[in-house]
Amino acid sequence: MDHIEQRIRDLADRERAYRSRELYFYLQPVEAIDGAYVTIGGRRMLHASSYSYLGLIGHPIIEDAARAALAHYGTGTHGVRLLAGNTDLHDRLEARVSAFMGTAAAVAYSSGYLANLAAISALLGKGDVVLCDKLNHASIVDGCLLSGARLVRVPHNDVSAIDRTLAGLSGGTAAMVVVDAVFSMDGDVIDLPGLVEVCRRRRAWLMVDESHSLGVLGDDGRGLEQYYGLPDVIQIKMSSLSKSVPSAGGFIAGSHDLVSYLRHASRAFVFSAALPPSSAAAAIASLDVIEGEPQRVARLQSRVKRLRHGLRAGGVHVRDDPTPIVPIITGDDEAALRMSRVLFDQGIFALPILSPAVPPRTSRLRITVTAAHTEKEVDTIAGAVAAAWRDVVPALAEGRT
Repeated sequence: MDHIEQRIRDLADRERAYRSRELYFYLQPVEAIDGAYVTIGGRRMLHASSYSYLGLIGHPIIEDAARAALAHYGTGTHGVRLLAGNTDLHDRLEARVSAFMGTAAAVAYSSGYLANLAAISALLGKGDVVLCDKLNHASIVDGCLLSGARLVRVPHNDVSAIDRTLAGLSGGTAAMVVVDAVFSMDGDVIDLPGLVEVCRRRRAWLMVDESHSLGVLGDDGRGLEQYYGLPDVIQIKMSSLSKSVPSAGGFIAGSHDLVSYLRHASRAFVFSAALPPSSAAAAIASLDVIEGEPQRVARLQSRVKRLRHGLRAGGVHVRDDPTPIVPIITGDDEAALRMSRVLFDQGIFALPILSPAVPPRTSRLRITVTAAHTEKEVDTIAGAVAAAWRDVVPALAEGRT
C-alpha cells in the first residue's frame, strides 16, 4: 500500500469507526433553519454552533433583496468579472463594503477562503517574508504557502515574537504580518494596538481577517478597529460574507491602488466566476440591516456574557473573551464526541472539533450563541453543556464507558 492510499484509508477507517458508534456529527443534512433552531432528521434542535452571529438568516429585508436580484439578473453571470461577468450589483457591493469598513475601496471574491488565498498569494512572492499566527485560519496559511514567500509561524498572539522576527530581517525585505481578528476555534481577540506599533516601527504590512469580528466587535459591529478605538490602522482588511452577513463570498478592503492591483493580479479574481447576483444583493442588504439595527450587536454581546457566566457557574472553565465563540476544551477526541452525543440526544446541536482542525490533544466543543438566542435558550445551552462536561469527563478519567 502506498502512502497516498494509506492516508485515505486511515481517515476512512476513522470515519467508519465514529459512524459505527453514532459519534459522527459532521455533514448533517439540515432541513430547515428557524432563528436559533435547525431541523435535522425531522427534529427541531437548538443550534449551538452557528456562525450567524447576528441572527440575520431569514431577515425579510435581506431575503427580499436576494429575490429581487434573482428576478432581475438571473442565477449567475456570464463568467469572470474582469471580462463579462461584472454587474452594477457587484460594484455596489464593493462600494457598500468599503463604506462599512472605513476604507477607500474593496474587492469581492466568491468565497472568504478565496479572498485570503488570492490576496496573500498575489501580494507576496519569492524573497518576501510573511509572518502568520500559529492559530490563523487554514485559508491564511494556504495563501502564505501559495505565495512562495518565506513563511514564519509565530506563537499565538505574541507581539514580541513578531517584533523579534521582523527585527532579524535584512534591510529591504518586504514583510507582511497576517492575523485573524477573532480566532475561529478559540474565540480570543488579536492584540491590535501592539501589532500596529510593531508593524509601523518595523515597516511591515498588516493584514487582518475580520470574518469573526464583523458584526461582533465594536458598538455597531464594524470590527477590530472600532473595538480598540484605533481608526484606519489596518492596511488590508479581509472578511467573509457568510457569518454575521448571511450570504456567500468574501472581500478585501483597503486603498484604491491595493484593490486595483488585486483586481488585475489575484488569480482567484481573474480566473474565478463572479459571485452570484443574489448573494451580492443579500450582502448589501445585510450591511444595511446591521447599520440600521445596532441593537442586534448589543443583544449578541449580552448573550455572550450570559453564556460565559452560565458555563463558569456550571463548573466549566472558560475565558472572558468578548466573542460568541466559546471553546470547551476536552483534550482528547473521545470526550468531545461523547459530549456532542449527549447534547444531540437532548436536542442541542453542538459540533465537536478534532485534529487536524485544531492542534493534537486540544479537541473541543465549539459552542456559539447568536443574537437570535433568547436568554432562556442561552441558559439552556450553558446548563446542558456544563452537565455534559460533568458527566462525560469524569467518566472517561475513571475508565467508565
